[in-house]
Amino acid sequence: MHPEPPTPAPGPPGFLRGWLDALAVVLAGLAAMAVVAALGLWAAGADALPEGGFPSVLAATLALAVGGTVSLDGGAGFFAQVDAGITAMPLSVGLVGALAMVEVFLRQLRFRAVAHGGELLGRVARTAAVWVVALALLTVGAKHTFAVPLGNDLAEQIGGLLGVNPEVGFHAEAATTIGLGLLWLLVVLAAAFAVSRRAPLPRNLVPFQQAVRPAAFAMLLVLLAYVAIGVVVGLITAAVHGNARETMAVLLLALPNLVWLAFGVGTGAEWHGHLTGAVGLPVPKPLAEVLRAPEGQEATVSLGTLAEQDGRAWWLLPLAAVLLLAAGVLAAYRAPRGVRPWQHAVRLAAAAAVTMLLVGVWTRVYAEYGLSVLGVGVGEGGLGDLLGSVLGGTNPLAGLGGGTLVLEPQLWVAVPLAAGWGLVTGFLGGLVAARLGRRGEVEPPVAP
Repeated sequence: MHPEPPTPAPGPPGFLRGWLDALAVVLAGLAAMAVVAALGLWAAGADALPEGGFPSVLAATLALAVGGTVSLDGGAGFFAQVDAGITAMPLSVGLVGALAMVEVFLRQLRFRAVAHGGELLGRVARTAAVWVVALALLTVGAKHTFAVPLGNDLAEQIGGLLGVNPEVGFHAEAATTIGLGLLWLLVVLAAAFAVSRRAPLPRNLVPFQQAVRPAAFAMLLVLLAYVAIGVVVGLITAAVHGNARETMAVLLLALPNLVWLAFGVGTGAEWHGHLTGAVGLPVPKPLAEVLRAPEGQEATVSLGTLAEQDGRAWWLLPLAAVLLLAAGVLAAYRAPRGVRPWQHAVRLAAAAAVTMLLVGVWTRVYAEYGLSVLGVGVGEGGLGDLLGSVLGGTNPLAGLGGGTLVLEPQLWVAVPLAAGWGLVTGFLGGLVAARLGRRGEVEPPVAP
């Protein structure tokens, strides 16, 4: 007689395991972002915010890091009015969170060359569902109210006579944070499958991954190379100028915002915007000078305008050329056997165009505030410190009644330029890789 098969354990272990895996991915991302954001906010001075506002500012920073919007509002009836809002991504926080989530997500799929499409969709759907719940909880925590110092004697006297103390509050916009945060997650997971060799796909999609992966991986390394260069420059700056805490705030909160903007400018792309008042965000001096156009006119941030303020900006052009050529060589070196140079060129052009599109969207900045008391503008401390702390700023307002920082990419110029760079460097990279004697790390699929 054959022994009876063991009775299966009660309950749906596979079902529970799937949700636990999704929870692990989300918790890993939130924990990594929270650590980096907390350190950056501490370096920016947000730990000194009154009334226990640090946890709420931390939650607001996480919401911004995944594409959300933080609105500032408040006042005291007719006596004081606040008009403010922030739309900007602290990319240092978002980058660390994305890397942590991808690492945990792919580790759950290790030791597998291919995967069933239904299983992958299920994993993504469960992760997205848990992520939406986490974002909803984040918007609940990203809310606080501060009492605002009026900042000048006249306003203080009027407020004392009327017995009115203005307040300013901030909150994360739920619809924007959840909607764009979900889109952020889907983009991160899609990039992981496009870039990583550890990401298993359904068998019929493997040939497409072999065509996309080398160029996508090369462009990811370009972005990470800019971040690494920025870290080195930031540490040298902190050692030479002695502003270690301010520099660490920028590194921990907004370094990719600056270096990826430099990448786009180095390829010939342009950003338009303006800067008025003293917003207190981490804007380098040459960029701030360009954005302070006379009479509130729109300024153009380009290689030429930055070089007018600091001649060292011209180095952004050869830096972009060298890194993109290296990307072309690496992509061709890792591509399947038999891919021709013109095919390398087309693939790298597509990868560079998508990369520049994402860089343009991620580096958009809109930050505006204004506090007036019976028509008298005020802004020292309080609101200005809050606005600066959320994005890593370290300069409080100096008695100004408002400020605006707007930075918008010209995507219709930046994306075609990036594609052109990809065509040239991809073709040259294919020629160089062919002379290296390497014929590709992956054989193309052969039909039976």
